[in-house]
Amino acid sequence: MTRRSGSAAALRPVPAPVAVAARIHAARRSDIPALAALVEASARAGHLLPRRAEEIAATLPDWIVATDDGEVVGCASLLSYGPGLSEVRSLTVAEPARGRGLGLALLTRLRQRARRRGVRTLFALTRSVSLFARAGYVIAERDLFPEKVWRDCRICPLIDHCDEIAVMLPLKGHKVA
Repeated sequence: MTRRSGSAAALRPVPAPVAVAARIHAARRSDIPALAALVEASARAGHLLPRRAEEIAATLPDWIVATDDGEVVGCASLLSYGPGLSEVRSLTVAEPARGRGLGLALLTRLRQRARRRGVRTLFALTRSVSLFARAGYVIAERDLFPEKVWRDCRICPLIDHCDEIAVMLPLKGHKVA
């Protein structure tokens, strides 16, 4: 899907794969080396922006991990841009664990966390539009998120050739923590 312009466009829901039995929990200090390695592997493959272990440690309360038999096989973080707006960042699943529903499970857990924090809108820039569609996101204009462009996009080497799509999820019934 390559549509970027126009107002928020509805995405067609795609059936979700059967979820694997994995444990999703708040990241711990002991998870940092595995998180850094997982994010680095995805960054090297061009799937997301790199995050150093120090960055992960500094934002640890924002991270969640998926573990399978005690091994970190997926992660994601929630970056706040101020009252009501947060970004889903660094969502990735290890290659051997892909296709088992962990990405959707991580998105679901981040949505729950965002609601508890009083977030009104979640957004992401992604190439995995169908995954976000399964979680209820819609395509949006990148211009709706100037905070993201100023923070990350302006320093990205792909800024002039970016193929990521902006998606957003308005949250209803959020409650202030």
